[in-house]
Amino acid sequence: MDLKSLIRDIPDFPKPGILFRDITTLLRDAQGLRYTIDLFTQKCTDAGMTADFVIGMESRGFIFGAPLAYNLGAGFIPVRKKGKLPGSIHSIEYALEYGTDCLEVHQDALQPGSRVIIADDLIATGGTACATAELLNKIGCELVGFGFIIELQELQGRKKLPDVPIVTLVEY
Repeated sequence: MDLKSLIRDIPDFPKPGILFRDITTLLRDAQGLRYTIDLFTQKCTDAGMTADFVIGMESRGFIFGAPLAYNLGAGFIPVRKKGKLPGSIHSIEYALEYGTDCLEVHQDALQPGSRVIIADDLIATGGTACATAELLNKIGCELVGFGFIIELQELQGRKKLPDVPIVTLVEY
């Protein structure tokens, strides 16, 4: 199946000069969605990624991370933007192109030594994925790999990431 044909390009979003890769067209296609989740699972398995948990980054990482966790027999844990989680949290602030942002995870979600995969829909500059990896390192987790549906190769985001397996399904 040609996944690229199910991903819509939207020019000048969210600002002029940006070509947005929209996955909503992939998500609405039942066969395409099933194929994507099955292929994602297979590629992570083939890369030797065995984990206790799959971490999904807000928000599209939730869409792909939860079924990946289910297929791998792992738990799913959301990493959220600041202020979205109740209770005690671990957090990390990270730099954006203009300013900073913050990611959070519940303190009781992970224990030191937990083996984790970080999943998201897309890797661009790698900033959010790198910050999530740093947050997990701070907790004492073992990062076993990253999984992304789409990689924007020209932005070289994977260069920011730790040296673990990285799975992608579609490259632009």
